[in-house]
Amino acid sequence: MDGLPETIATEETLDPRDWADMQALSRRIVDDAIGYLKDVRDRPPWREMPAEVRAFFSAPLPRGPAPLADVYGDVARNVMAYPMGNIHPRFWSWYMGSSNFTGALGDFLAAIQGSNLGGGNHAAGLMDSQVVDWCKEMVGLPASASGTLVSGGSMANIIGLTVARNVKAGVDVRERGVGAIPRPLRFYASDQVHSCHRKAMEALGLGNRALRRIPTDAGLRIDIDALKTAIAEDREAGFKPACVIGTAGTVNTGAVDDLQALARAAAEEDLWFHVDGCIGALIAIAPESRSLVAGIEQADSIALDPHKWLHAPFEAGCALVRDASAHRNTFAVTPEYLESAPRGLASGEWLFDYGLQTSRGFRALKIWMALKEHGVEKFGRLIDQNIAQARYLTRLVEAEPALELMAPTTINIASFRHRLAGASEERLKAFNTEIMLRLQEEGIAVLSDTTVRGRHCLRVAITNHRTRRDDLDLLVAEMLRLGREIGAAATPT
Repeated sequence: MDGLPETIATEETLDPRDWADMQALSRRIVDDAIGYLKDVRDRPPWREMPAEVRAFFSAPLPRGPAPLADVYGDVARNVMAYPMGNIHPRFWSWYMGSSNFTGALGDFLAAIQGSNLGGGNHAAGLMDSQVVDWCKEMVGLPASASGTLVSGGSMANIIGLTVARNVKAGVDVRERGVGAIPRPLRFYASDQVHSCHRKAMEALGLGNRALRRIPTDAGLRIDIDALKTAIAEDREAGFKPACVIGTAGTVNTGAVDDLQALARAAAEEDLWFHVDGCIGALIAIAPESRSLVAGIEQADSIALDPHKWLHAPFEAGCALVRDASAHRNTFAVTPEYLESAPRGLASGEWLFDYGLQTSRGFRALKIWMALKEHGVEKFGRLIDQNIAQARYLTRLVEAEPALELMAPTTINIASFRHRLAGASEERLKAFNTEIMLRLQEEGIAVLSDTTVRGRHCLRVAITNHRTRRDDLDLLVAEMLRLGREIGAAATPT
């Protein structure tokens, strides 16, 4: 063609020049990875990065190539050596799973295949749908229900609440927008609800005030009578009650709302019933504990997190919706360049019709492989194991006069603190915060802190398949040691 060169001197690719060298390095990386997990107990859960490591991340954009072995050396020294720590058996801070090697292999294979899970007629798309079907079965939703894999719990909750908004709006919100809703919608949740629900209300154009926080009872569960009163008040004031959010495991204390009572209340009041099950929905597969989430199977939508108690490597969340048509009608768009075909690649289902992403990663494989390897029953036993460990820790706390339990232990979260005779709440907070930070800095354990009923406390969330009871014995012993040391240093001589 005129104006174009007849030949191109050099055409480039990102494939390696020497596949044998790549194979040797890849074997080394896999060997290192196995050692990394095998010896995880020999390392601290977390450690501070020295100045030279921090400086490494200020390097300028690379303009030219570097040997891959050197690149991997940089990663091994500066990234792998300074993790968040959640795969460690004594990481009990923010609520997250501890991954698994098979899931990591699944992530690798998914990346190698490189499929885009927006949809289409290919094996990864079928596996994505199969994993969603398995999630429905685990929590008791019917096979006719719908679902989608997403990045995590926050997005899963947004998916469910978006469907709830559209179903209850009374107008075509997709076409006319939230300004056309004739009566302002009201959503209800306990005062312990996760902060992602505020973000959902804001993202949905309803505003934070659309989410009414209902007081909780002594067990930090939503008060059903207070909920019904709030619904009646809002109707009288001209609002439209639309959705009640039940929490299957609050992030603060692990409290589980009475899901059966909430299902009845939602049916009586004609509300959408959404369950935030990112903490505890999968208790439904635990043989000894499943009764704690009885009623979850009655939900209109459920958010859950395979990267918590299924220990899938990040990211892996799942939104489930009982009414498949309502789910699809909330998100589906069919542009001319993504129309279905009678045969071929475009003859498969378009999975992006069930969420906000058009391009979607192959999240299903890491979940599928681990479930196939271990079976769902083992994951259920591991959930029971974590719950039993939290109750064991609770007994240790209750037996130790220097420690104080701050909330009931319902599932796998224990909230407690170290006492300090005669100390104000402000000083108690500073004292326990220092214990928490010393535990991290000395490489003993990673805890978090929170506030329950206005009182500061430490929080141990055991979502870890590597934790043993002797880890909890060590935690208590080290807390008592640090309490003595910190208390003695603060006492005037």
